[in-house]
Amino acid sequence: MKQPVLEERLKKIRARGEVKALGRVLDRDPEARASAELIASLRGVVDVEDMDGKRLVRAILGRSTSAQKRLNPIRRDEAFVCVSCSAEVEVGGARVRDHCSVCLHGLHVDEVPGDRANPCGGVLKPVDFNIESRAGVVIHFRCLTCGDTMRNRAHPSDTLPAGLQLSKEET
Repeated sequence: MKQPVLEERLKKIRARGEVKALGRVLDRDPEARASAELIASLRGVVDVEDMDGKRLVRAILGRSTSAQKRLNPIRRDEAFVCVSCSAEVEVGGARVRDHCSVCLHGLHVDEVPGDRANPCGGVLKPVDFNIESRAGVVIHFRCLTCGDTMRNRAHPSDTLPAGLQLSKEET
């Protein structure tokens, strides 16, 4: 496959399946592989010799470093020691525990609850509470490091302000 033909095919790629298909072509066809390596070097991609065809296509397209956010993250629910009050916090069980049950502070570690994919790691401070019919009590947080705001459902074992305690029927 000649370089102009390969460049035209690269421009048309929209889906992962197309990346995989072109990667298989590069793995089987030495001429196409050589053209792809030339295109990669012109675009500043390094260490292409060790890449398989699919990785080479992704690198040429600039997709090799882009992180994809999982829509179905692997839930991680671990006991932890609170960074704010030093309380030992147990796992959340059915709901991922992401904040202290005593002082309600947490760490900014999740993008989707339980994924532990956020690199910020700042302290989350509770700033507001709402009562919502389906979710029960919702705690609104602000990250003291990056300023992001988020909301999470309260757990039955959380020490909430007076008047916001979850009833046994809501748990």
